Amino acid sequence: MGWPGRLELNYRRDGDRTLAHDRHSGPLRVLQSLYPEGDGICHHVLVHPPGGIIGGDVLHIEANLAVGAHALITTPSATRFYRSAGEPARQSVVARVEDGARLEWLPMETICHSAALAENQLRFEISPGGEMMGWDLVALGLPASGEPFEAGHYAQRIEIPGVWLERSTIRGDDHRLLNSPLGFAGHRVLATLWFATGKPMASDRRDHLLDAAREQASSHALTRTAGCSSPHAEVVILRVLAPRVEPAMQLLGAVWARWREVGWGHCAVPPRVWRT
Repeated sequence: MGWPGRLELNYRRDGDRTLAHDRHSGPLRVLQSLYPEGDGICHHVLVHPPGGIIGGDVLHIEANLAVGAHALITTPSATRFYRSAGEPARQSVVARVEDGARLEWLPMETICHSAALAENQLRFEISPGGEMMGWDLVALGLPASGEPFEAGHYAQRIEIPGVWLERSTIRGDDHRLLNSPLGFAGHRVLATLWFATGKPMASDRRDHLLDAAREQASSHALTRTAGCSSPHAEVVILRVLAPRVEPAMQLLGAVWARWREVGWGHCAVPPRVWRT
């Protein structure tokens, strides 16, 4: 029997402060609400006490950001999909960002162990005046420990309706995808960072975001396997392949910091749990 979990997060603006209210059932919790940048931005740390997702588990996170709210959502550690005995393990996230609201979806990495049957879906609905930044980082197997990803699958869907849809299924026995120079070229860490708006960006703003990401990537050790593009006027996307989690997360963090400055005029204030 799987263990279902559900967490609903609601953010609203009250004067100068972003207030947060959460409801949960099953093994999903808000660890703490923090305001390291002042009252306007709520940092939320989400935890899954069992420590991993196994076959039959179904986790769902829903976030609603009302007009003018600003939330940064992260996790204290990796999300792990463990080996399955036959049932898939599912996690889904749906976020709605209203006019004038800003969301930063910045969880730590997702680790897909060999023989896991993992399904991960992310959907972000952004009103015309809303904006968000988000990232997704996946490690297949345990690259740092030499544990290969040789069986099972990782199925993922990232969607901003009408703007961007990324859908893939990575199988442990798909050696052409995993090892071909036209595929992942032996890399087992895949990372994506995006800046998205609910209406088309001005061309100069989009260019500034592209230039900022490319500048950071050009001086990084992963420069040969990182690229930034804008497939739609409402989104800018950085993609990275890496042999391990740490350099990919370092590059994502550097670009996130620059995008905060270029896109929103905010300096980067990393969540406290990233430093522990």
